[in-house]
Amino acid sequence: MVSGSRLQGAGCRLQTADYCREIEGYLCRKNDGHLIRIVGPSFDLVSAWAAQGVPLTVACRGIDRYFERYYAKGPRRRPVRIDFCEADVLDVFDEWRRATGLTAVAPDRSDPDQSDPDQSDPDQWDNVETVRRRPSLPAHLERVLLRLTSARAGGSLDAGFDVLLDRVALELDVARSDARGVRGAARQALVGRLAAIDRELLERARARLDEATRAAIGREADEELSGFRSGMTAEAFARAREAAIDRLVREQAGLPTVAFF
Repeated sequence: MVSGSRLQGAGCRLQTADYCREIEGYLCRKNDGHLIRIVGPSFDLVSAWAAQGVPLTVACRGIDRYFERYYAKGPRRRPVRIDFCEADVLDVFDEWRRATGLTAVAPDRSDPDQSDPDQSDPDQWDNVETVRRRPSLPAHLERVLLRLTSARAGGSLDAGFDVLLDRVALELDVARSDARGVRGAARQALVGRLAAIDRELLERARARLDEATRAAIGREADEELSGFRSGMTAEAFARAREAAIDRLVREQAGLPTVAFF
């Protein structure tokens, strides 16, 4: 989970240069202090994330995802450039948008580094979003099982939660062996079961939080959504906030998103 006072409250309201500096600093820490400057094409790349409204915490989670895969391949041989993380950042952003219901993304118009869209083009906001191919169901289950193993190995969860993780991992392992062949109603039933498992894990994770942590997560969710709130109804914002809180609870507990969207 992305944490610390430098990232808390940054949200989507950072100007582009500040956003790029925060990403540069985070990448430096992930690279064990080796500084890789975000300049030239790399600056353009990260600036585009800011323009799309990618929350800083979401971008950092995408970077984390790349590093998780990189470490899994064995000892690192060279520092990671931000360009290598692009696909993972955009994948995590897509997941965040689907979860929160934010399917149209607008830049933060308080940022002087970003130009306003053409208000005469009503389709421009809808065209901002780039549709990315989601992973297959078997690949999704594989990733979930890896994350569950990491969560169990982390040792931060209580014994009761470990029992739940063991049961879920066993069930998902069986599902993974069948997932390639399921179609129609059987596939829908499996997707429904994944959603139920996801909710069960989240409810258990939420129940473990103390009041101070709950409040901190709520504030962070508000910051993530701050760049989008003005264009949302109260009902839509409430749904998006709950989804953002769910994501942050997952990050705090080291849990994957089991539901398959």
